[in-house]
Amino acid sequence: MLKPGDVILTRIQFVDTSEIKARPALILFKEFDNIVVAGITSNTKMDGIKISKKDGAIKDSVIKLNYIFTISKNMVSKVFFNLSQKKKEEVFKELTNKLRKLTQS
Repeated sequence: MLKPGDVILTRIQFVDTSEIKARPALILFKEFDNIVVAGITSNTKMDGIKISKKDGAIKDSVIKLNYIFTISKNMVSKVFFNLSQKKKEEVFKELTNKLRKLTQS
């Protein structure tokens, strides 16, 4: 059963192309068959929340909270691991900070 905090492998269609690729993502929340996720990249120079092999990642990566999208549960092909409570709290704090800026502009 998929749940918030799961790092998954999912098919993603990028906005600048019609190509669909399998990419890792973090489940933020879900409702029925819709899942809201944040993209994950292995480009560690990008901004976001770092995750490492110690956290369960295959390689050092970054959770990109500026790359959030909705997928169907049918697009998920694998669950890799679930984030630790500490990492989940870090995601919540950073996402909350980003959303707070919405009310301050």
